[in-house]
Amino acid sequence: MLYILALLIGVVAGLRAMTAPAAVAWGSYLGWLPVTGTWASFMGHWIAVGIFTILAIVELVTDQLPSTPSRTVPQQFGARIVTGAFSGAVIGVTAGATIGGLVAGAIGAVIGTLGGAEVRGRLAAAFGKDPPAAFIEDAVAIIGGLLIVAAVA
Repeated sequence: MLYILALLIGVVAGLRAMTAPAAVAWGSYLGWLPVTGTWASFMGHWIAVGIFTILAIVELVTDQLPSTPSRTVPQQFGARIVTGAFSGAVIGVTAGATIGGLVAGAIGAVIGTLGGAEVRGRLAAAFGKDPPAAFIEDAVAIIGGLLIVAAVA
């Protein structure tokens, strides 16, 4: 079950790179993810919550801009894999399976990035423009991230 949740948080990172670590930070801060005494204990600190939440909001805003590069360019793709792997590792550390969570999160990020790009393209074509598709993607990522973290608890 843990690996499925780590994979799913990776998918969230593929949709929105900073939403996954923000959700994990909030889950750690609220005590839903027992990370105290592990390498990931910093995620439960209010500073980590603030930093990741601000980065997630900035990403949500900048993704609506016409100049935002595609998520499949190497830098965007790499960032999503790193945040997915990191978020999956934090979920994995709660059960002593850091490496398994890291791998599952990275795989999920690849799935979320490539699948999300395809779905967003289709939604944008259906709406005739991109912003409604981006808002749908935002909602799925935010709600999904919070549900996944809550399920670990």
